[in-house]
Amino acid sequence: MEVSSVQRLCLHLISAAFQRCRVSEDLCRLSVVLKRSSDSDPSTVRISISDTGIGTSLEEFQGLKFSREVFDAQKWDGVLNVQTTNIGDDEIYHYHLNLRESNSVRRLTRLPSNPKNGAKFSGTEIYLSISESIDVFLAEVIRFFQKILVLKIPNVAIELVAEEGGVPGSQYRKVFLANECNPVPFSASNVERLKSGLEDYVMKHGNSLHRKCDSCFPNWEHLKVGSGRACCAESHRSAGLQMEVVIIVSEISETSPCFRSSSAETEVLYFKDFSPCPITQSSLTALTNIDWKSYGLVLKSIAVQGGYTALEWENLPPNIHFDMVLHCYHKQYQFTPPGQKTRSNRNLIKKAAKLALDDLKEKHAGALLSAHALKICSYAPDLARTIAGLILSSNDSEFQEECFSILGLQSQNIRNEIVEDSIQQKIISVIQMNDGKPLRSKEAASSFLFEDERLQEPNIQEEEYDAGEHVFSSLDF
Repeated sequence: MEVSSVQRLCLHLISAAFQRCRVSEDLCRLSVVLKRSSDSDPSTVRISISDTGIGTSLEEFQGLKFSREVFDAQKWDGVLNVQTTNIGDDEIYHYHLNLRESNSVRRLTRLPSNPKNGAKFSGTEIYLSISESIDVFLAEVIRFFQKILVLKIPNVAIELVAEEGGVPGSQYRKVFLANECNPVPFSASNVERLKSGLEDYVMKHGNSLHRKCDSCFPNWEHLKVGSGRACCAESHRSAGLQMEVVIIVSEISETSPCFRSSSAETEVLYFKDFSPCPITQSSLTALTNIDWKSYGLVLKSIAVQGGYTALEWENLPPNIHFDMVLHCYHKQYQFTPPGQKTRSNRNLIKKAAKLALDDLKEKHAGALLSAHALKICSYAPDLARTIAGLILSSNDSEFQEECFSILGLQSQNIRNEIVEDSIQQKIISVIQMNDGKPLRSKEAASSFLFEDERLQEPNIQEEEYDAGEHVFSSLDF
């Protein structure tokens, strides 16, 4: 991994600590403390990153590479101090790493260790000193943790502390808990956690609030959620790559005090192996190649700036918001040496995204209708008015009774508007049922337009399957 700034290095170290906690079988704590010196050098900030997860591996540091700007800026001396231990170790090991040293062997100096005296625990602490604005760095870390919460890893509690040395009342302290709102069981799958985490992220406006915004989301009905999961079968070429996509469409009243005028823009959250990171080029290509028009959306552009990725739409109504999260990870935890490239996941992303979009459409009638379906729906009022006129103007009372029965209406005192509305609802429901389905399915669905629902018998021989998950062989790529 090549680090381009001191901030990127610190976020990498925080992410590594989070991974050590995640793979532990116990409840863990991750603590980040920022403290400005009050003595001879008030511009220096001491950063401590500690966790109670499994002990660290020195391979995490030996392969780190740095751009020249990291050291030229004179913000960091290149020194990391590390102390770590595993549950089965008898000692706490101390290391001094000088990352200015180009020779990876000479980077590491082992210092005297401390005995554990029979105690059984594991954990790691890394600390370094930098010359940086504590406010700027604090904002970066908060944003990082706000994204981490989307993964909703239940066994990790995160603590963030910032303190201006010698200034009374200057301490900032915040605890980030994955299951604080809308809790999910520990046994939940990764994609179920991702769904719940994105719901929290949306309802707490990017996890910037302690609880969901009741002004924008008085109930759960304002959220329409779809998820998709695609995986590459394990083989000698692949370690079981998984791709999960969750999409949320939400509706917010324009009178809400939190109404966002930039609703035509969608932030895409991207995670790789349970860590937030900038989106890859292959992922951008996959998003560009999705047939968005078949879901009633017109993609205008994709903007990437730093770690922020946004999709801009041409036709999204101002009160509709579209949120998306992508997570690519390996089925079995594996340490990827810094700098090692992983194989392209473009096809997996495209398939998982389509499954998520289809899942949302299936669960929520009328959501994400294609441009073609919307055009047909616009003709429904005129067609319903014509059919209603034919029914009501008929002199055949038996024909009228049969029509009213099919429409679920009582024959007494029926007004023209009631018949029109009932016919229009049936037309639109069939259009929604057909949208996105193959031709053979559409022919079957068209029979529901004027079928008596009382005569429909359930097909007990129909097999059940999970439409939200596809498995692909590595030979598909």
